[in-house]
Amino acid sequence: MPSVLDLELTRLRAMSATEKVAVMHSLWRQAWSLTAAGTRTRHPDWSLEQVEAEVREIFRRDPR
Repeated sequence: MPSVLDLELTRLRAMSATEKVAVMHSLWRQAWSLTAAGTRTRHPDWSLEQVEAEVREIFRRDPR
């Protein structure tokens, strides 16, 4: 019985470059949306511009 990792790798290898980019874009947008939601929760008084600036800063930070 193949493992989940084997199944994932098989699916990824079968994807075209266009499909991989679409998945990457979708994951990026999800990460952005979740980060923005968390920022809005922590700073409910901030404007949309302030939230977006903070999300950009979070994404720029070195994760190390």
